[in-house]
Amino acid sequence: MRFLIPLGLFLLLAVFLYHGLFLNPRDLDSTLLDKPAPAFQLAKVKQPEQQFSSEDLKGQVTMLNVWASWCVSCRQEHPLFMELAQRQTVPIYGLNWKDQLPDAQAWLQQFGDPYLASAFDTTGRTGIDYGVTGTPETFIVDKQGRIRYKYTGPITWDAFEKKLFPLIEKLRAEQPLS
Repeated sequence: MRFLIPLGLFLLLAVFLYHGLFLNPRDLDSTLLDKPAPAFQLAKVKQPEQQFSSEDLKGQVTMLNVWASWCVSCRQEHPLFMELAQRQTVPIYGLNWKDQLPDAQAWLQQFGDPYLASAFDTTGRTGIDYGVTGTPETFIVDKQGRIRYKYTGPITWDAFEKKLFPLIEKLRAEQPLS
């Protein structure tokens, strides 16, 4: 009879773990949805003597892409950002996360810079405030500076056209809060 308690606990744990195998991390919502983007003020990657802050995200619908020079998946989505920037589809800002400044600068030099500005978050503190668990992650920020969507992983054209761009258009059409 005493062996039934550990067996029951094991089976219960096994059921929870089995269920977890089928969760998609991209489907997990951010706790920051519909809340103001966390405040930050950081040096810019390309002009470290200048500052970039969360206030710069206000006034229009923007994308904030968390990236790093060491991030292999960031290279996968980077051509999409380059094309969006060339087409001026949506203002794109960057948050360079847990990187070395010379590496980040060299990466933008080598692959191109789609960002209107990119903040340098060497300690990762700002990323933590945003709930970043890895790179790449992209946030859609509305005109008031509220996070309206979080996309985890590299963005594909399909995801941009079906999920992100319709939301961006919807947010652009919203009237500002008075």
